[in-house]
Amino acid sequence: MCGTLKEFAANLSKADFFLVGEVAGSDEDAQRYRDVLGQNLNATLDIGQSRRTLHSVAKGLTAPSDYFAMLLNWDPVFGTHSNLGAMHVSILDDHDHVSGDKVRFSSDAASDHQVVAGVAIQLFSLGIPCIYYGTEQAFAGPEKALRDQFLPDYNVGNPPPDKYLREAMFGPEHPRKQGTNGIPSGPAGQDATFPGFGPFGTVGHHCFDPSASAFVRIAALVKVRQLYPVLRYGRQYQRGISIYGTPFLNPPKGELIAWSRLFDDEEALCIVNGHGTDQRGGQVVVDRSVNSGAGAFLQVIANSAQAATSVYTGTHPVGEHVPVQVRDGIAFVQINNLSPSEVLVLINRP
Repeated sequence: MCGTLKEFAANLSKADFFLVGEVAGSDEDAQRYRDVLGQNLNATLDIGQSRRTLHSVAKGLTAPSDYFAMLLNWDPVFGTHSNLGAMHVSILDDHDHVSGDKVRFSSDAASDHQVVAGVAIQLFSLGIPCIYYGTEQAFAGPEKALRDQFLPDYNVGNPPPDKYLREAMFGPEHPRKQGTNGIPSGPAGQDATFPGFGPFGTVGHHCFDPSASAFVRIAALVKVRQLYPVLRYGRQYQRGISIYGTPFLNPPKGELIAWSRLFDDEEALCIVNGHGTDQRGGQVVVDRSVNSGAGAFLQVIANSAQAATSVYTGTHPVGEHVPVQVRDGIAFVQINNLSPSEVLVLINRP
């Protein structure tokens, strides 16, 4: 089937048709499936353990190294490991959640924008980011008080129902009637005996809000990803951090999540506060070979907190030059008081 689709696309002058597959099972199963089909299947969705681990890391419940180590599942046959980025599609939410809980990332989140931490990891780490509709609006399913009182099937059963992952962005007054009876437009095709299932349990209301706290942050980060090729094509390295002068180590859960993308002599340093309620900071390792010499610095090119306000008074505003320092032969930058679930991106070649 994959080969047939490719041939059909090529016959329409789409010789580089990019085909993504959803393979039920583990991420290792997806890789084996792709290996068997070769170039007829370009990439697979990360619907296995990768998605669950991404959830946990972005909420500060799991050490960041647990997610970055999962790249070992995609072992390239040749070339730089950055080639892995074109072989898998990262997801934070989706319509099934074939494994794990049937709840969106933002369910019981610490804030309306905590989801930005997860999306930022998608956007700036290896892989093709896929943002499921409503994630950018922090859709969370039914409110906790509602589901506890009226929805005994919420995330219960084997498997639990996935309908709460599929709330509509634009809630209709009523659902359509079954079969051909639902074809007529307007009230004639609606089933008036049931309310429409809209966002957050609303009826006849839409929740696409371009000023929403999560949306404005994600939009700003997407724009930065588009502007800087290093964030799309660069090699990737998780970065150690030092807190209050401790040794540089991969951080535990709930601390700064830091990684670099390197592309020739460019380094983009991506930093996410993995804690949902407290500020975090530390000394973050950078590549000394491309950041050497007196006056070396990285410039802030994205600050998610700043994107969400017209008057920003916090740390590390866009445009700030953060000096590269050296301790015990290790180059680093000092990051101070990054607010909960917020994101910074710095680059050495602005």
